[in-house]
Amino acid sequence: MIVLGRIVAPYGVAGWVHIHPFGDDPAAWKNMPAWWLAPEAESASWQVRALAGFKAHGDGWVARFDGVNDRSGAEALKGFYLGAPREALPEAGNGEYYWADLVGLAMVNLEGEALGTVVSLIETGANDVLVVQEGETERLLPFVDAVVKEVDVPGGTIRVDWARDW
Repeated sequence: MIVLGRIVAPYGVAGWVHIHPFGDDPAAWKNMPAWWLAPEAESASWQVRALAGFKAHGDGWVARFDGVNDRSGAEALKGFYLGAPREALPEAGNGEYYWADLVGLAMVNLEGEALGTVVSLIETGANDVLVVQEGETERLLPFVDAVVKEVDVPGGTIRVDWARDW
């Protein structure tokens, strides 16, 4: 499952919920007929829920699911994670990647030195940051064109302009 976001609060009295997306194009999720919900991101108990509505609201997003028609039902979903199987997601655009596709890739600098493996990403607002682990060493690399020179998901590597001792 690819975690897309989290339900943060009920919205109104008709079963709508506020969504905190973990990606930069939640509008594309509207085309998925169903979303999967789970109480924990690493859960084995994802349950499919038909989407009854999804729209932008202010600077955020709100959604409603079939069968959730009042505030009590929406409150019961607070804190749940939203996800989808990788094959259900829209294709990423050229030069765009799902975070889940980057986690696990080997990081190599332009000199061919291994810098570790991407273990997670951090959303900072300005740009995303790759968290790279090599033994006890953790590196934080900005996911920007000046640093990231090539992402080869099928090949399992990311080439970066980054010295080992930075």
